[in-house]
Amino acid sequence: MEVTLFRPRLAILAALVLGLVLAPSAARAAAEVHRLNLALSAVPTQVKAGDFNDVVRNYNNTVLAPLGFDPLDKVSFSWMFDAELRYFVTRSLSVNAGVGHLRAKTAKEYLPALASSINVHADLITVPVHLGASYYLQPYNQGDFQARMFVGGGMVQYTHSRVIFEQTLSGADSASTANLGGSFKIEGTNDAPGYYLEGGVHMFFASRYSVMLSAMYRSGEVQGIIEENTAEALVNPISGKPLTLDVSGIGLRLSANIGF
Repeated sequence: MEVTLFRPRLAILAALVLGLVLAPSAARAAAEVHRLNLALSAVPTQVKAGDFNDVVRNYNNTVLAPLGFDPLDKVSFSWMFDAELRYFVTRSLSVNAGVGHLRAKTAKEYLPALASSINVHADLITVPVHLGASYYLQPYNQGDFQARMFVGGGMVQYTHSRVIFEQTLSGADSASTANLGGSFKIEGTNDAPGYYLEGGVHMFFASRYSVMLSAMYRSGEVQGIIEENTAEALVNPISGKPLTLDVSGIGLRLSANIGF
């Protein structure tokens, strides 16, 4: 009986010792907040476009409407993709720098006759480079999860900004395309400064990975668009003023972060 009782007692004692060893490590499990983070973001965003939509509207009124074709849609929405380094200078303040890519376009194909096609597309492209900061509020902790509200903003330089308007005719007869004026491509470019404002929540886990959800407002107007081939200033066909490109908009930022 002594041998029979000894083994269960030994097993219980071993379980107690193992529990005491593992308990401190489990208690130490907490959300990881790394000083340096790489944030990879996708931002569904509004795009105001400005004069760029006046170009589309003028084309609809003067070219497509007389032919009875459906109008080309205006630009109003796009996705912006962004990579950002976020460095915590203090527990509550981070400095942020990154680069993104935004492309908004509208396109349509028309079939005026058998074996004939008219392809029209208008593209708005810009590469925003930003530098800013974010202020973090007091954290909410729950086990190995931490959530922190933050607000931030900074400056943006909209680089490699371009507008492209292209019409391509394929097998089109002159009778059905007399008002189109043949195939053409217009490209304009310029850069401009702007700013952004942001507010949201940063969620940390017991891992090097974290997630950010935020609302972002971008402001930027690229003025004096220059035609790439002729180096002449492009003109708004409706107002007659120099063409400007408004890349402002409100978006929702969805970001996956990697801590280092």
